[in-house]
Amino acid sequence: QRWECGQDRIALIMYNDLYPDMVIGCLKARTVPVNVNHHYSPREIRELLDYVRPRGIIYHRSLGARFADVLPPTGTELLISIDDGSAVPRLPKAISLDDVLAGASPEREDAGSPDDLIMMCTGGTTGRPKGVLWRQSDMYVSSMVGADHASVTEIHDKVAGGGQPWFAVSPLMHAAGMWTAFAALCAGLPVVLYDDRNKLDVRSVWETAEREKVGMMTMVGDAYAGPLIEELRARSYDLSSLQAIGTGGAATNAKHKRALMECLPHITIIEGYGSSESGNMAFGHSREGNASETFQPREGATVVSADRSRFLRPGEQEVGWAARTGRIPLGYFGDPEATQRTFPEIDGRRVVVPGDRASLEADGTIRLFGRDSLVVNTGGEKVFVEEVEEVLRAHPGVVDALVVGRQSERWGQEVVALVATHPDADLSRDALYAACTTQLAHFKAPKAFIFVERIERLGNGKPNYRWAKERAGQRDPVTALVPSDPEGSHEHHSD
Repeated sequence: QRWECGQDRIALIMYNDLYPDMVIGCLKARTVPVNVNHHYSPREIRELLDYVRPRGIIYHRSLGARFADVLPPTGTELLISIDDGSAVPRLPKAISLDDVLAGASPEREDAGSPDDLIMMCTGGTTGRPKGVLWRQSDMYVSSMVGADHASVTEIHDKVAGGGQPWFAVSPLMHAAGMWTAFAALCAGLPVVLYDDRNKLDVRSVWETAEREKVGMMTMVGDAYAGPLIEELRARSYDLSSLQAIGTGGAATNAKHKRALMECLPHITIIEGYGSSESGNMAFGHSREGNASETFQPREGATVVSADRSRFLRPGEQEVGWAARTGRIPLGYFGDPEATQRTFPEIDGRRVVVPGDRASLEADGTIRLFGRDSLVVNTGGEKVFVEEVEEVLRAHPGVVDALVVGRQSERWGQEVVALVATHPDADLSRDALYAACTTQLAHFKAPKAFIFVERIERLGNGKPNYRWAKERAGQRDPVTALVPSDPEGSHEHHSD
């Protein structure tokens, strides 16, 4: 069945260092590499490993110390430790990677198959992670700039030319980062990996890009863009070799795209859209000060109707679902119901519908509205939270913002914004409300604004909506009411 995996699974609890090597090693051994988010708590790691049931685990030594109480789980027979300079001892029964390699035969017992699997665990942005089962050939074509080659000669010719290095700043434990690194490797390009053992060091990022003369670098949305821009404005770097900055995995506000193009007028910003379930589906290109608003679909990317019964035609006004046909995953590991829900058959074709609302423009490009799981139903109206977040983050005094829904006796749900501001910004709730109602329908404006020191994000830069919902639910017993707008149905208050 499409949700089953007959191969042994190897969990990778790793930083970026040696990550591509271990993925390749797993595939050569015909085992299934499984990404594990090392930012998780020990409890979350235990739950994920109980779900994945790995036969082996490869981990960086310092991470082993963090998760010593839950490693290895029952059923794991092999524990491999990678030396990362940490002084902590290896876990009991663990063997070092160096010893494993020294004792291994260079001969391969069995050639791999295009049908061998890779498991990509989702980020768990709005729920528990699921393991997406990809055939390695499908992942290569859909997300690593691959193709259906007639012979191996085509691959040799493709990689012979080489080119400028690609710099993967984002974590490789997430799909966007891994696909960037492997797209470069599969194109015969050098790959520079960011040392992600510590928090983002923007000076180190730009110094590395300058020193290695990288042609393209990748980042993860606003969480990376804001600090990188501040550093560009504070110091001068020779980035004449840099041709493009790719961003994906989380939204990048138009103000950040414009700022990057002001600092680096010669670059193109490539905004990728996709997910662990769909692969790299579409790209938007911003250059010469113009920020793209829609995405150019890659092969197989399309939009299906809201009832998931048909494929939309270009120019139809309906807001449907972003979808993809062709080389897509098999399903979710161990979850037949979710597999059938996310990978349905429409008009006789199997598709993946990852959960993003979208429309198909007349020119064939895709316009995205946000994840349906993040839609707030307020007073009979639907509000896509990412649309409101885009307006708030564009405000010059706002560092970051998240928008969620919370229960309301009057509206069913009400829109609530959590906002982190610049230290010197004197922003009132009225000013933010006015900014929203200037650009959006009044029912979309938040009923409450909660000012926080910082917005919590996951390790991959994606918003932590579970944290935001919990924070929004902690109502302050003292609520300052603000006079309602004369249009009604949208009086707002603050927490």
